Amino acid sequence: MLTSALALVFAQAAAPPEAPPQQPPRCEGPDHEAFDFWVGEWEVFPNGGDRRVADSLIEKVSAGCAIRETWMPVQGRGGTSLSAYDPTTGGWHQLWVGGAPGRVFFDGGAVDGVMVLTGYWGRNAQGKRILVRMTYTLEDNGSVRQYGQASADHGRTWSDAFDYLYRRKE
Repeated sequence: MLTSALALVFAQAAAPPEAPPQQPPRCEGPDHEAFDFWVGEWEVFPNGGDRRVADSLIEKVSAGCAIRETWMPVQGRGGTSLSAYDPTTGGWHQLWVGGAPGRVFFDGGAVDGVMVLTGYWGRNAQGKRILVRMTYTLEDNGSVRQYGQASADHGRTWSDAFDYLYRRKE
């Protein structure tokens, strides 16, 4: 009995050590960090105006692999977006869920330091789907401009839809 126990101990000692479990890739680098300029606590105003329309909390979540926005308007219902870079497609994707039924998917990415996301959001009076293009730009004063344009002809022509400035909370 002692010899079989010793044989087992020696066999285990001679076996190669188990490799540590592989860690998933980290969400670091320029592609994953291209939207980090939007992270923070903000007061949101119409561009050129001084009447606050919302507060917005933008934070890195999921081990830094995603950015979550919690939109808290002064009036109306709030909403949440979740944005992430997908290395398999080389683009950014955002899911928006507001305080009404439904959801919106946006796709895009960084273009010359500006984040551009596009997706279909709602319908116009004639029932045509509206394509919305949002451009997020870090301004020289540290604010972030979110400029939205809408198209009812699948992006052939665009019109202004909204224009907000996110100003950092003190």
